[in-house]
Amino acid sequence: MRPQRFDLIVFDWDGTLFDSTALIARSIQRSAQDLGLKVPSEADAKYVIGLGLRDALTHVLPDLVPERYQDLVARYRHHYLAAEHEVALFEGSLEMLHGLKARHHWLAVATGKNRVGLDRCLQNEALQGLFDATRTADETHSKPNPAMLYELMRELGVDAERTVMIGDTTHDLQLAQNAGTASVGVSFGAHDHESFAEFNPAFVAHSTRELHDWLMAHA
Repeated sequence: MRPQRFDLIVFDWDGTLFDSTALIARSIQRSAQDLGLKVPSEADAKYVIGLGLRDALTHVLPDLVPERYQDLVARYRHHYLAAEHEVALFEGSLEMLHGLKARHHWLAVATGKNRVGLDRCLQNEALQGLFDATRTADETHSKPNPAMLYELMRELGVDAERTVMIGDTTHDLQLAQNAGTASVGVSFGAHDHESFAEFNPAFVAHSTRELHDWLMAHA
């Protein structure tokens, strides 16, 4: 089988393939508490997931003075890394990725994680060889700037009309809109799927199984 509509399928990582939304939000809250800052609500902490770490932390913690940014990053990483082993890929993600690979789609990741963090996740033996290209927020512009998708499309030689971006946040869908690609939203991550409508996603999946089935039928 060959790709029907999309040659390149780009996935967000956290909250789309990796069940890390709650951990990220909790780590943001605990790092703010450590530094004596106003602790953001869970909803506010989830809203910034998908952005690069600097953009996320400065957005959700506007009272942070620049001189303490590195202290906050250190506390965030402390809390996140202490519990990262407790989270995993959403059930069915590996099956979906292998199915798409068998259909000869290019697979890529565009994430707000940094390179070290993503590479640590991709060391999982089951993920070896699945992704053809990846971009992280510390090596290009953060979402929703279209640079990540532009760079991935250029690297793999795929046009925008043959590319789809899949993500759990409005940042992902706006990224796709800015880059001129199609998008698909997933409702089981950081953002309320009702906020997706203005970005006109081709589909909103309410489970990895739904996403898998839609991609196999329409991608």
